[in-house]
Amino acid sequence: MPSFIGAGGSLGIVARAAPVANDQDVEAVIGSHGKIPRSGVVVMTDSFTSSHREAIVRSAAKHRVPVVYPYRFFVQDGGLLAYGNNRVEPFRGAAAYVNRILHGERPADLPIQAPTQFELVINLKTAKALGLTISRQLMARADEVIE
Repeated sequence: MPSFIGAGGSLGIVARAAPVANDQDVEAVIGSHGKIPRSGVVVMTDSFTSSHREAIVRSAAKHRVPVVYPYRFFVQDGGLLAYGNNRVEPFRGAAAYVNRILHGERPADLPIQAPTQFELVINLKTAKALGLTISRQLMARADEVIE
């Protein structure tokens, strides 16, 4: 697997891509991180990770691996922490674009839009199970803290 070093490189953080295609891959990847001290996983957003979130969250708990997820529903299902764009906002933006098109604007003339609202959700029960302490500063920044 290739190693990707960006801003974390100066802190001694090494990121590695770990593509998964099934629940067995999920178990293998997260299980391998469970054997590495101070290791963690960042789950990227795609249809596979969203539809296999139960297996991912279950494996992370089993192997006691801290995982950062892209969406709040992972944390509501028992994941540790989610930081990502608000999933409702793009749909509201799409409705506004449809309205503009129906009123005569050409789709090619509409600007590309990126997410502007991001949310941080923390599950304190999961943090406690992993033996992690979440700082007051981080909890104060959270949009939701699940206890």
